[in-house]
Amino acid sequence: MRPVMLVATRLATFDLRRYLVGALLWLPVHVIPLAGGLILQQVFDQISGHQPAALRATLWWCAAFVGVELVRGLVMVVAWTYGVYWWNAAATLLRANVLRSVLTARGPAAARLPHSSGEAVARLRDDVADAVDFTDESVSLAGTTLFAAAALPIMASVDPVITLVLALPMIAIGVLSRTMRRAVARLHRRARRLGAAVTAYVGEVFGGALALKTAGAEAAALERLREHNRRRRDAAVRDRMATDLLSAATTTTIELSTGLVLLLAAPAMRGGDFTVGDLALFTSYIGWLTALPRSIGTILYRLPQAAVATERLTGLMAPHEDAGTLSRGADVWLHRDPPPAAPPPRHADPLRVLEARGLTVRGALHGVDLRLERGTFTVITGAVGAGKTTLVRALLGLLPLDGGSISWNGAPVADPGTFLVPGRTAYAGQVPRLFSATLRENLLLGLPAGDDDARRALELAAFEQDLAGMPDGLGTVVGPRGVRLSGGQVQRATAARALVREPDLLVVDDLSSALDVETEQLLWERIAGRGPGTVLVVSHRQAALERADQVIVLDRGRVAGRGRLEELLESCPEMRRLWHAELIAEAEEQTGG
Repeated sequence: MRPVMLVATRLATFDLRRYLVGALLWLPVHVIPLAGGLILQQVFDQISGHQPAALRATLWWCAAFVGVELVRGLVMVVAWTYGVYWWNAAATLLRANVLRSVLTARGPAAARLPHSSGEAVARLRDDVADAVDFTDESVSLAGTTLFAAAALPIMASVDPVITLVLALPMIAIGVLSRTMRRAVARLHRRARRLGAAVTAYVGEVFGGALALKTAGAEAAALERLREHNRRRRDAAVRDRMATDLLSAATTTTIELSTGLVLLLAAPAMRGGDFTVGDLALFTSYIGWLTALPRSIGTILYRLPQAAVATERLTGLMAPHEDAGTLSRGADVWLHRDPPPAAPPPRHADPLRVLEARGLTVRGALHGVDLRLERGTFTVITGAVGAGKTTLVRALLGLLPLDGGSISWNGAPVADPGTFLVPGRTAYAGQVPRLFSATLRENLLLGLPAGDDDARRALELAAFEQDLAGMPDGLGTVVGPRGVRLSGGQVQRATAARALVREPDLLVVDDLSSALDVETEQLLWERIAGRGPGTVLVVSHRQAALERADQVIVLDRGRVAGRGRLEELLESCPEMRRLWHAELIAEAEEQTGG
């Protein structure tokens, strides 16, 4: 449980002022009832005749009791209002550290991301809440402990035997909670996993609604969703039953203790050793004393839940990071805007040559060599499944390498995923990713650049005429995944997003597959003539191959040929086969066949 306690301690201390102020606001909520019980003791002793009765004094005591409760209610409202800020700051801290690790930590993020975005969202939502709730419960535990520390001596001075009976629930709940800890953790882990599966599947259904409809698979999709929900429901019920069993055991033990108090108080009252005011005091304090075993029980069943949450969140982080990194202090802005993002650092070693030797990815690449000199236009081509995308993603550190080395200007690159980034390189992937935001936001993604820079990048991507036809220009909202744009516009917008970062090396993967021949030729002409000095392209298209200074032909993960197009058409059978197939395909496109 050490990682859990480390996370809890860090969450409590990363913004210590807000945490302590929130705790100090909550402590009076638990302590003020001490005064209320003492006032009730005076009131009932006067009413029952154990003390000289005076109507005026009794009314003052009643007014004091009402005042005490009003003060407690006011403090509770303030504490709730203030506590929300700490809770959200702590949750933001955990989420920010997970996202920072996914985006910037050493090593490829693909190796540790869940199989679906829904699973990742579930972790950032539910598991973060579990971790923060466990830490937040410490404030209630401190308050109830403080109340018990003051109330028990008061009650012991009245009747030590009855007071001892009230301490028994704490021992019983502690033993029961420790016995059930592993079962609670196991059931909670399964409930979280199956709940995330439902979230992920719902996202897939919405994303693939058109595919389901055209395949006539609506009923099958709904039945699968029902099955996911049935499994999630069963797991959630078992998880809830385990926690409710602890809660019910706590409540039952407390009620039995209360009954014993009443049984013991009856003979003491007949003997005159226990007054009506004493009973009122005990009755008032019992309700608040029961909060201590409840808090202990809550802490004990939240502990395994928080352990599961910590394990699942650190699973999203890099192998060299742990719970300490997950809860590392960071700035959180709740009342003001954060400072503007810093521009990508300018590196002092502009590209002269990028070299890769023996790149190997198990089952996909086998000892591939690659050399990119400044100012060259290199095309990687091959049949479907030849390993083209795997090669560029492995080169950029987006996939884990099983072998091989990479160097930049002769210096070894230990972690390409954190080295080959803007502005050294920029990558336009095979599957364009646009967000439901404006075209400007999709291009810049926080980059501190102006509209002129965005327009210049769009011109390089042969997008200026499309932009002119948009009434809102750069402010045009493109919709989820760019659905308001055509396929060719999405590809060129993705290229512009890479170009606006002015990299030394531009890497594009199958960029022009949705473009007509004229637009494609214009695109490559501009990128090669006015864009980054060095370009690495994955393509089988004629326009790219004819412009290439170097063509690398892949066949089942191995290099089948290397050189200029004219040389390969004479020496490489695989290149000849690919070239003739592409000529036929492009001819059919032009004739509409």
